[in-house]
Amino acid sequence: MPSEGRCWDTLEALRSSEKGRLCYHRDWLLGGEDVLQECMSIPKLSSYSGWVVDHVLPHKQENSPPSENATSSRSTSDLVHPSLVSRSLVKNSAFSPVSPATSDRIQDKHESQHKDALALHSSRGNKVEGCIRMYELVHRMKGSEGLRQWQEEHERKVRVLSEMASEQLKRFDEMKELKNHKEFQDLQEVMEKSSREALGHQEKLKAEHRHRAKILNLKLREAEQQRLKQVEQERLRKEEGQIRLRSLYTLQEEMLHLNQQLDSSDQQEELLKIDLSAFRTRGNQLCGFISGIIRATSENGFPTAEDQAVAERTLQEMRNLLTNLQQEVTKACENKHRQDEEEARVKLQESQIKQRSELRKEPSVPSQGQGGKMNEGSSLKEVFDKIHNLLAGKPVQFVGRSVSISLSPYGLDFVQYKLAENFVKQAEVEAGSHYEAVFPIAAVVSGIWEFYPRVGDLVLAQLHKKCPYSVPFYPTLKEGMTMEEYQKMLGFEVKDSIVEQQHAFMKRMSGMIRLYAAIIQTRWPYGNPQESHPHGLHHGWRWLAQILNMDPVPCLTATFLFDFLEVCGNALLKQYQVQFWKMILLIREDYFPRIEAITKPGEVGSFVCLKEFLEKCLRHKEFPLPHGYLTSSFWRS
Repeated sequence: MPSEGRCWDTLEALRSSEKGRLCYHRDWLLGGEDVLQECMSIPKLSSYSGWVVDHVLPHKQENSPPSENATSSRSTSDLVHPSLVSRSLVKNSAFSPVSPATSDRIQDKHESQHKDALALHSSRGNKVEGCIRMYELVHRMKGSEGLRQWQEEHERKVRVLSEMASEQLKRFDEMKELKNHKEFQDLQEVMEKSSREALGHQEKLKAEHRHRAKILNLKLREAEQQRLKQVEQERLRKEEGQIRLRSLYTLQEEMLHLNQQLDSSDQQEELLKIDLSAFRTRGNQLCGFISGIIRATSENGFPTAEDQAVAERTLQEMRNLLTNLQQEVTKACENKHRQDEEEARVKLQESQIKQRSELRKEPSVPSQGQGGKMNEGSSLKEVFDKIHNLLAGKPVQFVGRSVSISLSPYGLDFVQYKLAENFVKQAEVEAGSHYEAVFPIAAVVSGIWEFYPRVGDLVLAQLHKKCPYSVPFYPTLKEGMTMEEYQKMLGFEVKDSIVEQQHAFMKRMSGMIRLYAAIIQTRWPYGNPQESHPHGLHHGWRWLAQILNMDPVPCLTATFLFDFLEVCGNALLKQYQVQFWKMILLIREDYFPRIEAITKPGEVGSFVCLKEFLEKCLRHKEFPLPHGYLTSSFWRS
């Protein structure tokens, strides 16, 4: 059909036109509602339809067969409508892609050919426009389908990419977690390694410290051993020096004793009528020589072995001097004895003559020894009975008058106090000079104490007051105390601010210590034998133990130990036996060095007496009965 050929030619011309070469974008729907409004509007002829009819269709008709021309003309007449042609021309003039000059020429030409164009049938234009619309619709449908497929493909790719991103995110999280875990393990391994290294370093430091401490301890031990060795050497040196010094003091004491023996030869010199002044002069020189040695060694420290050897040679010379003196005295005595024998023979002859003339005289009185003992025992009994009766409230004759405690309500207290005071006073006065007098006093005190305990307590109180060493107790100087008060506390008698002499003080203290030592071992023989001693030997053991637990005092401690042991040693030995010997060995081994350490050179007399007494007792393995001890035979007599 000619019209159909023209349509395709028209379409081909449109495809070759500038509009046909336009690119259609897939996002044309985003253009807005104007595009869709045009699609929904009433179909209209394109602005190119008139131009196509004028230029393209005539050429096609010339070349096409008649049937086609008729058909095409018919179609063209059908398509072209006068109103539409004019509208298309207007649109063509406004929207033609050609230049403005070309548009003017076309407009002029169209105006000249207006009449011809009006002659075209409107059906042809409509058909062409319909084809265009159909082409656009098909193209639009293809675009919508492509767009839909593209959107589906895009959504599918988005889903795939999202899944891939999700999986990658999971893998990333897993890798990150694995990396963190690995880093944590690495860090933990590093920390453990550093901890092991630190522990190893610490153990190494500990080992080095132990090694150094061991070396230091060894050095300290060596230094301590060296120090102890030096201390021991110094101690041995001091001990040897002290032994030498004590030996020198012993030598000096023996020298003085020998010198006293030399001095005691004055009476023999007068009796024997011989000159011994040379011996005394040499003895004084030797005593001065050994005193000089001791004085020099005390200033320089301890005496040397050479000093001791010189002192021993001096002592030997003193002994030889005394031996020579004794030989001289012996010779003089022998001469004197011979002279006395001659004189005695002469006197004997004269006495025989006198005896013949006195044959008628009465026999002599019995000896005084046994009678003296009987008188002394009876006097003690009389004194005890008189005191006992006085305390019992009976009248007693005293200084020519009758005395009784019942005459005063305070008589008993007064008598008990004065009795205790007089007992202790008698020990101070008599026992201080005659040590054997303590036993009669102790016998009466023990008997009165047994019957009247309060008197015994008062006696003990008086002893402790006047002699604190009977406690035992060493008073000390307290703050704010005057020297006179302190001396009274020590036991010194002070009258008009005049303190008694040391020897008088020591004599009184010794008397009271000896009285106490006698009381604890003496029983009144006429008392109740079933009763125990009111203040027995166990108090003496306590006193001895307490004084040994105290620090010694120069001169006092040695004197009181000697007084106590000389009076009470025999009784304590009988009571405690082996334990008492242990106590004596303790005194010799431990307490003697302590006394020596504080004793000054001029105060060694009491210590030497104590030492010689204990050495003698240890040597003979016994303590002798004290002088004046009242035995059972004394009371039986």
